[in-house]
Amino acid sequence: MKVIGLTGNIGCGKSTVAGMLRDLGVAVIDADAVTRRLRADDGEIRHQIEARFGTLDTAQLAAMVFADHGALADLEAILHPPVREAVYAQLAELAAGGTPAACIEAIKLLESPLRDRCDERWVVRCEEADALERLAARGMEEADARARLASQSPQADKVAAADRVIDGSAPMAETRRQVEAAYAALMARSTG
Repeated sequence: MKVIGLTGNIGCGKSTVAGMLRDLGVAVIDADAVTRRLRADDGEIRHQIEARFGTLDTAQLAAMVFADHGALADLEAILHPPVREAVYAQLAELAAGGTPAACIEAIKLLESPLRDRCDERWVVRCEEADALERLAARGMEEADARARLASQSPQADKVAAADRVIDGSAPMAETRRQVEAAYAALMARSTG
């Protein structure tokens, strides 16, 4: 099974690209969705978060961690190991079922051991103005959007580490063309 690691900063179009991959028959594992499920269902994780931060409220946690890099690191130390294990388990299940290709969509993919499980690392990049506009359309205040962008590794670093770069600021048809071409090239490599 080929595994695509899909990343990029907030608002760049990762979920749009993941949707395009789904349309091509790729099984997509959304690390954010895994995180939300674990935060909701895993009592030990909930206990650790509440003990460290005094709350389980998503908005309150976001306000704390995006204003304080140390707090963000603490939250990631609680969440990332079990999220990785859940992703590895899903990948194993997909491979056992004969799935030809899977995608791990994760904002911190390149900073994680998950990157080593990927055959290719794809980065969705976009202009900052586009990211801010998309985040505003989701109801995020500009100051919050800028704080979240600032808490992430620089886009240039992600692009430098990428096997493929997808332009999230391009017209949708062009982005789709890039995704289809990159996917076809990856799958051709596996059969060639």
